Amino acid sequence: MGEAIRIIGIDPGLRRTGWGIVESLGNSLRFVASGTVRSDDKAALAMRLCQLHDGLAEVLHAAMPHEAAVEQTFVNKDAAATLKLGQARGIAMLVPARAGLVVAEYAPNAVKKAVIGVGHGDKKQIHMMVKVLMPKATFDSDDAADALAIAICHAHHRQSIAYRLAALAG
Repeated sequence: MGEAIRIIGIDPGLRRTGWGIVESLGNSLRFVASGTVRSDDKAALAMRLCQLHDGLAEVLHAAMPHEAAVEQTFVNKDAAATLKLGQARGIAMLVPARAGLVVAEYAPNAVKKAVIGVGHGDKKQIHMMVKVLMPKATFDSDDAADALAIAICHAHHRQSIAYRLAALAG
């Protein structure tokens, strides 16, 4: 049946970056850990980005995931906030890439569709389905729950890709 693949999902944010780790083996998913890396909102932007970098690097070093997935940024009306989110997202992609991981990206609607079955839904629905899919899952913030949803999305997508590749080879 193979070995379990450890996946880290990352929900980037400048104030709070959520992370969630699952193990995928065949069709089964197992909760490993989740949490939130926080930056000091009174610190300069460069320092906040360093705090996110260092916090995520610690998580990756401790958890040793095999693959990473990050939520894509959506553009909102506040250009400055979008740019800052983009910088935090850069850190969320850089840290696993520097650790040698391939980093997948998923649109928010793709994450929702993978977890709740439709591309639109609220955070409560996502959190409820994360708990249904992994009853032992715990999360300290909405961002950590969203990161678990991103990891679940990646687990589903990598399964369908692996299935298609196996079908082509066979």
